[in-house]
Amino acid sequence: MAVTGFRKRVVALTVLIATAVVTVLVVVSHVLLSRVTDADAHDLARTRAEVVAANVTARGGRVVLTENSSEALDEVAWVYADGRLIDGNVPPGVVDRVEELADSGRSQTASVGTYLLYARQVPIDGHNVMVIVRVDLTPYETSEQRSLTLSLILGGLTILLAGGVAHLVVHRALRVVHEMAALADDWGQHEPGRRFNLGVPRDEFGELGQTLDHLLERVDNALEDERRLTDEIAHELRTPLTVLRGEAQLAQLSGEPVPPEAVLSEVDRLDTAITTILRAARARTDDEARCDLRSAARQAIGGRAVEVAILAKAEVAVAPDVVVSLLSPLLENGLRHARSRVWITARVQGEAIVVHVLDDGAGFDSADVDRVFEVGVTGGDGYGLGLSVVRRIAASAGVEVRAVADGRGHVEVTLPAARAAM
Repeated sequence: MAVTGFRKRVVALTVLIATAVVTVLVVVSHVLLSRVTDADAHDLARTRAEVVAANVTARGGRVVLTENSSEALDEVAWVYADGRLIDGNVPPGVVDRVEELADSGRSQTASVGTYLLYARQVPIDGHNVMVIVRVDLTPYETSEQRSLTLSLILGGLTILLAGGVAHLVVHRALRVVHEMAALADDWGQHEPGRRFNLGVPRDEFGELGQTLDHLLERVDNALEDERRLTDEIAHELRTPLTVLRGEAQLAQLSGEPVPPEAVLSEVDRLDTAITTILRAARARTDDEARCDLRSAARQAIGGRAVEVAILAKAEVAVAPDVVVSLLSPLLENGLRHARSRVWITARVQGEAIVVHVLDDGAGFDSADVDRVFEVGVTGGDGYGLGLSVVRRIAASAGVEVRAVADGRGHVEVTLPAARAAM
């Protein structure tokens, strides 16, 4: 319905514009034609008057015509000398107006009904001689009316043609959009993997279809990533819960109390997982946030055996909980794969501070450095949740994190350095 409404609006707009253009052209052409025919009528009147005036002369004190005029001219041309008609037959319907022009003594034009009257003064000494001619305007008016009628007919056909062409062109152009809408309706919510697949774009609508395909692909990938992350989170949370349940059942069967250390360890693990996930979901860029990198690193380390080589008073423009959320999974990953040693260093690089989380384990394969932060990718036991959460937190906080393949476990975290207080 929306596509149909848009097509109707485009066609209506085209018809409206065509009507306006045709109206202007018809009016302008009619005005120009009226001026041309009016000029032709005046030219004809002047020509007739000049022909008659050339034959008027004075002989023996009288005004006479040197040549006898034809009967045709007698009906359309008249000569007055000193207020008296000396040649021609004036029709009764125009006698009064013709005599007024003859008495005026100056050249001028006048209209009577469908006739144009033109009076021309003939310079003859001692006499007031006027030549008056008549031009029938009926043929000119008929020509104008026919031209106007023809223009209106052609204009109407032009408007209809413009509307038809606009409808056809818009229909063909919007056919792709209509097909896309129909496909989207058919897909519903049960076929998120479908695509429009319109082929090589031939116009803007084809480019729109291709762009929507790319957008759907990104949305599908994001949804798939979320599903996998949800699955891995469920596994990560289930592990300590399973251990706690197992310890409780063992104590119930044996009649002995559950060791507090085991319970606290698994509770801490569960709490860490939940906290990390919540921070990943809530992490946002804060331009005013800042923290001491060394303090945040020690908070992330907790009681684990990790060496710290970070200068005091190294401040970054990131909230402390975000730094802890970034470093904790990296340290957990390093401790899991290290042979004997895990350590953290930091160095200033321009307006950023690069933190290196290292371990003496096997490290990352050069072919997998771009995949280690994907959900489900793991180098050993576990579910591949930690590094994917790190990537999520880093993206939310505007921090860059990458794995380095240099023969050892090595992850770089690039944090913006905090600006000095003004």
